[in-house]
Amino acid sequence: MAGIVVVFDFDSTIIECDSDNWLLDEFGLTEKFYQLLPTTPWGWNPLMDKMMNELHSQGKTIEDIVEVLKRTPIHPCIVPAIKAAHSLGCELKIVSDANIFFIETILKHHGVRHCFSEITANPSFVNEEGRLRIGPYYDYLKSSHGCSLCPPNMCKGLVMDRIQNSLDAAGKKKFMIYLGDGSGDFCPSLKLKDSDYLMPRTNFRLCDLVSKNSNAIKAEVHAWRDGAELENVLLHIINKTINGEGSNGTSGSTPIISVDCKFGTISIDGHNPFPKALSVPI
Repeated sequence: MAGIVVVFDFDSTIIECDSDNWLLDEFGLTEKFYQLLPTTPWGWNPLMDKMMNELHSQGKTIEDIVEVLKRTPIHPCIVPAIKAAHSLGCELKIVSDANIFFIETILKHHGVRHCFSEITANPSFVNEEGRLRIGPYYDYLKSSHGCSLCPPNMCKGLVMDRIQNSLDAAGKKKFMIYLGDGSGDFCPSLKLKDSDYLMPRTNFRLCDLVSKNSNAIKAEVHAWRDGAELENVLLHIINKTINGEGSNGTSGSTPIISVDCKFGTISIDGHNPFPKALSVPI
């Protein structure tokens, strides 16, 4: 095994959009959802559950929902990047504010569900009536998770604490790579160590937060614009780490160019460009 754990966000990271918004748009429920959201005391997840009830009442089936999810836009380099990282021995996980049903349906459609050892997301299931139910990961109607940086239904930082603690308990040295785009990915970014890597998406909220709070980030930062850059940068980091050239590796003497995500740049080794993405049998 490579000794590397890669943690992906899902919406606007693995896929090119927000999965909830994609489904609402495709079924013509976006306007209704956003009309109800400001007047709904329970928040986003329960309102999504209500929208699933609306679809059910319209006669839409789980199969109809699955077909829409299969059309969710995804960059053509993302699936090869996931398969390559998995083939190189990395342990892949997802920590997402999307829901389990949407995530697993999309991953299965693209043939990469087996690449992920764990998916942490909002719970969802199909009930006995054939209706999709969606709930919050953390039941914020009962109590707060206590993190002011994160939305009430999920603190990804607490999830990262659990993952890191489990790795420490196993007694094995692990490097972590975290990929994300939104403000909810900032808290877990703060949990990364100086031997880890952070990959924020350029021109998205996380990159802006990282740029404005760079002193709080311990991990080495490498931004990416699209799926092609995600594949290239991710596989470069994995190769460098496997070869003992990580940010704390013995041969990592090359300086790292500082990054300002606002300008859409990516950090690279001072003298060596990124290699082409690895060709891995699929």
